[in-house]
Amino acid sequence: MPSISDASSGPGYPRAATIDDFVRNIASVRARIAAAAERSGRDTSDIRLLPVSKTVGEDRIRLAVQAGCRELGENKVQEAKRKQGNLADLDVRWSVIGHLQTNKARDVAAFAAEFQALDSLRVAEVLDRRLQGVGRYLDVYVQVNTSAEESKYGLEPADVPAFLAALPRYTALRVRGFMTLALFTADTPRVRECFRLLRTLRDRARDADPALIGPGELSMGMSGDYEVAIEEGADCVRVGQAIFGARATANDHYWPTSTE
Repeated sequence: MPSISDASSGPGYPRAATIDDFVRNIASVRARIAAAAERSGRDTSDIRLLPVSKTVGEDRIRLAVQAGCRELGENKVQEAKRKQGNLADLDVRWSVIGHLQTNKARDVAAFAAEFQALDSLRVAEVLDRRLQGVGRYLDVYVQVNTSAEESKYGLEPADVPAFLAALPRYTALRVRGFMTLALFTADTPRVRECFRLLRTLRDRARDADPALIGPGELSMGMSGDYEVAIEEGADCVRVGQAIFGARATANDHYWPTSTE
């Protein structure tokens, strides 16, 4: 049974500085994904690895892409927009996975392939309008606060059914499923409870009206807990430090909007 590493410091994540480093780190993460999938009787090919490149310089992102990364997640829209523009020559799919303010919706509508932190109908409305204006669709995950922490973004579990019922009016948004952040702790059973709650909410949504939840995917699990997330049904794991190395920027710079 895997244990949760101390995600607050990432001491076991050496900095990847060469293509070989990235190849090795990605292979290690994929091997752990495969082992977790096997433990839970799942097919590894059904689990998507989303590398998270927040705070990582563009030179190192280029190395990661050469090592095999074809999609990248970013928390902050400004950072994602800058990187997407400067790395436009690369074949990369960009995901915005952090809290979105409505004044940044135009940018997300312009370049993102995916938005994983939808928790407001106001944001849904503005995103939809911007997307309609440029003739695009956007895959979205509804963020749910499964830890009951006031510091975290996301819908309260009880508010999920009504929120899903309201989303079909925003026709440029394609709901893929749910996203969550577990408790920021080394207590594995408590982390597991967060993931189980998201899976339960997904299953209830499917039973009530499967059309509202799309494929019903679960985006959950970060560098310190993605193996547990897979055991509890994660379809997408957001892994940053285990691929790129421990970041120099303190976690509280991104927390609670940190989603890898």
